[in-house]
Amino acid sequence: MNEVILQEVGLRDGLQAEKQTVPFEHKLAWVEALIESGVDVIQLGSFVNPEKVPQMADTDKLFQRFSQPGAKPPRVRLSGLVLNEKGLDRGQACGVELFCMGVSASETHSQKNTGMTVADAATRIIQMARAAMAAGREVQVSVQSAFGCGFEGAIPETRVLDLVKRYLDAGVRMVSLADTAGHANPAQVERLFGEIRTMGAGIQMAAHFHNTYGMGLANCMAAMRAGATYLESAFGGLGGCPFTKLPAGNVCTEDLVHMLQQLGQRPEVDLAGLIGLAKEVAAFFNRELPGFVYKSGPIKH
Repeated sequence: MNEVILQEVGLRDGLQAEKQTVPFEHKLAWVEALIESGVDVIQLGSFVNPEKVPQMADTDKLFQRFSQPGAKPPRVRLSGLVLNEKGLDRGQACGVELFCMGVSASETHSQKNTGMTVADAATRIIQMARAAMAAGREVQVSVQSAFGCGFEGAIPETRVLDLVKRYLDAGVRMVSLADTAGHANPAQVERLFGEIRTMGAGIQMAAHFHNTYGMGLANCMAAMRAGATYLESAFGGLGGCPFTKLPAGNVCTEDLVHMLQQLGQRPEVDLAGLIGLAKEVAAFFNRELPGFVYKSGPIKH
């Protein structure tokens, strides 16, 4: 297995469905904690209409803050989710280093999430990806609902792979499969990522799992075995797509790092710092979060 690159999505996917708005100063402190922990990529937010998603209203401001010289070490990359051309323009203006954008493999989820068919959304996202790459930015494209849909059930794997092929044909080499509904199982994960691995040279594979049915870490392990190197997770296990039928949290960052360190990977990541952050976030929201290790403590050898 290749060494895992940790992409923390708590500031975006973790917070987007939370009704209690997080003040800017709290977000600054949480980002600082993530930087100090040693994660590789931090998704600061999404470029969406602030009236529809108030939690993301300060995304531009966050990028401007952490794009300043000396605000972060060069090893940490800042990623942002964009849904349309306006969002792409905003992201380019405020310092996004890695643009994340995607298309749902589910027609129902695509309509609820974007108001477009899968075909129309794919055409638009590919045009945006090409524009971002032409501007010298890194791009990660995803297939959402890749392992199943809460509205439609099973998604044909050929539909997922056809979308991946369109991305690769457009010149994008970083591809993510997102388990938006949490329906993935390890055998399915290993099979799909294994297929993508054979589709060309230089493909970087990313995995984004939700823990709806408790299989998140098992699916991460399957993705790693199949060659995925980027794993996306959220502090405390926060998150959930508001446009899926049964929203549930992401794979928890502390739990994922704990598992990796038990396997001998990423010993330099500050697990204690991540646990401290999860406790701080739990105190802010005044509730127990879905993660486990921040409550139990790590296994010590």
